[in-house]
Amino acid sequence: MEDSDDISIGIIGLAEWEIPEDQVGRGLTLQTTRGPINTIVHHDPERPAHRGVIWMGGARGGLDGPAGGLYRIVGEGLSPGITSLRIDYREPGELIECVMDTLAGVSFLTGTGHSDILLVGHSFGGAVAIKSAPFSDKVKGVIALSSQTYGATDVSEVSPRPILLIHGEDDIVLSPQCSQTIFDWAEEPKEVIFMPATGHGLRETSEEVTAKVKSWVVNHLYLPGEVPE
Repeated sequence: MEDSDDISIGIIGLAEWEIPEDQVGRGLTLQTTRGPINTIVHHDPERPAHRGVIWMGGARGGLDGPAGGLYRIVGEGLSPGITSLRIDYREPGELIECVMDTLAGVSFLTGTGHSDILLVGHSFGGAVAIKSAPFSDKVKGVIALSSQTYGATDVSEVSPRPILLIHGEDDIVLSPQCSQTIFDWAEEPKEVIFMPATGHGLRETSEEVTAKVKSWVVNHLYLPGEVPE
């Protein structure tokens, strides 16, 4: 990942935290060797799942994601069949630290019986998802929304896992060419979708983006012929 002797993270404990009133899910802090990571988990403890999704925000962090709260909406909607873990970075904007946070999330889900995990990131978080995916065979695919190219140059290493890229055609923060470039770098299986009249936050086509992300998650975590729980 980079020349360093300190590219590692371990979970040393778990704690509850009180989520804001406008949130849904369970507040769970991952106590790690690099510091505490606040997350929100969507799951049903009475119905254990082996499928999971980790959701990562942009360079400023946050838990809700783009498209008017995509992570909150889809995360809650996928439970109980699919567990969601929304990560609030320890050090937003620091690529390596945010990758470490994501890998801690993978470790947590793996340690709680999840064998099939997808990574979803927006903007800066798209690169975090791409950078993180090759480090675990439990990661089965990546969705990068309005992604930046910095940190995504090794996207070919995501293969043979599938990758979905979604970008607004009117994004003036990160040009849609960013996702096209990542798509060109990536190996199959890969897909890119450009949303017309849509900006960086994907709000203008939020319903379509939400539906596409949810269906892609379900299609890539359930085997053919399975019925979602």
